[in-house]
Amino acid sequence: MSQLLDRRDFLKSTGALAGAMLPYWFTAESHRALGFQSVNERPVLGCIGMGGRGRGVCSNALPFFDCVAVCDVDRNHVGKAQEQVTEIQHQKGHSKQPEMYEDYRQLLDRKDIDVVVIATPDHWHTKIAIDAMRAGKDVYCEKPLTLTIHEGKQIIKVLDETKRVFQVGTQQRSEGFANEKTIQAQFVKAVAMARSGRLGKIIRVTCGVNRGESSGEIPHVAVPQELNWDMWLGQAPLTDYLCGPTASDMPSPQTRAHFQFRWWYEYSGGKMTDWGAHHVDIGMWALQMDNSGPISVEGTAIHPVPLRHGIPTISNRYNVATEFLVTCKFADGAELLITSEGDNGVLIEGTEGRIFVNRYKLTGAPVENLVSNPLSESLLQELSRGKPPRSGNNAHMENFFHCIQDRGLPISDVYSHHRAMTTCHLANIAIRLGRKIEWDPATQQIINDPEAATWIAREQRKGYEIDVRV
Repeated sequence: MSQLLDRRDFLKSTGALAGAMLPYWFTAESHRALGFQSVNERPVLGCIGMGGRGRGVCSNALPFFDCVAVCDVDRNHVGKAQEQVTEIQHQKGHSKQPEMYEDYRQLLDRKDIDVVVIATPDHWHTKIAIDAMRAGKDVYCEKPLTLTIHEGKQIIKVLDETKRVFQVGTQQRSEGFANEKTIQAQFVKAVAMARSGRLGKIIRVTCGVNRGESSGEIPHVAVPQELNWDMWLGQAPLTDYLCGPTASDMPSPQTRAHFQFRWWYEYSGGKMTDWGAHHVDIGMWALQMDNSGPISVEGTAIHPVPLRHGIPTISNRYNVATEFLVTCKFADGAELLITSEGDNGVLIEGTEGRIFVNRYKLTGAPVENLVSNPLSESLLQELSRGKPPRSGNNAHMENFFHCIQDRGLPISDVYSHHRAMTTCHLANIAIRLGRKIEWDPATQQIINDPEAATWIAREQRKGYEIDVRV
């Protein structure tokens, strides 16, 4: 019997489970008590990818898990993570420092680790997640989960084989982001309004995801001593390290690494997959297409460097699209637009009304009608898979924790996320090739375009391949 099952049996045989099985909207006080019921009997955690976002996600996990290992290919990152985790856990009566690792495989080899949190750059998500599931770990992985459509199919195959619990870090499915007293889980409310007929037939969803970043020429410099550059690159092509000076109006220098990875097609998909992973997910959920997909995708874009057959021709400048407008059409006639213009958020339009939702507001005449005609609690429970959303900025991790206990499907499941990311990846293929892409959501194949069909996957550098046949 695994250590995780031992811990779960322990919880079932003590008063700890009484707190665990309370309704999902139980109080913050009981939530904190549950989190540190016993430092020796909670699931054991390892965290992989310890940059700023990784340290944040790791902190969110600490009320529910005991962290014994942190990993990053940058020694500075992993050192900061060790200090942070040690301080937080010391305050809760757990004095041992987590071990530090550079190679995530050494962390996964540890039999005492039950759960991993993954917050690496995008191009590492799939391989680490697959290796973690095969090592018997439950997984929480930041969005976007995949670099290509093919990677989503690979993750799903291994998930089905291993039966692990897997939560994707699309927190908008769980959390309220504005004043908790006025707006709670506003994205779930917006989806509930769309799916309950409050807006009539949904005809269009517009996802505003903001413009991408551009750069000038970034100089070639020596790789920092603390960074394992070869391993950071992983499956991506071997290339020189680039880093410029830090400008006064930027949080970090222009570079190929760390936070700025999202402006390079080699490692990410720009705003299309960065914010698209959040808003397209909500849009497809509202359209009831979260387990299907569009039949065509086309759009226009401006790239900061010239492309040749979709491939950037300049290697020392950011290369993802800075401006774009993409239209995704579905078989029922509905449309989903992805745009770099306008407010960041999701506009849902129906035949009888429209609403706009983002992390700060939920507006529109149908929203005002909720005062006299509130949403059905049963619908909210259905959308949340029996764990109704509460306000707060850590409900997503809490949902993951409860699903580990009951082996249920998390609110941000891999299957629906793969479909949302497929739409985002198709959008990038369309704007990079400069033409309409036809898609069969049943077979999950690009049709009538052999060249575009090759873009579902990409070549991976030797030694970093993902060895899953689908």
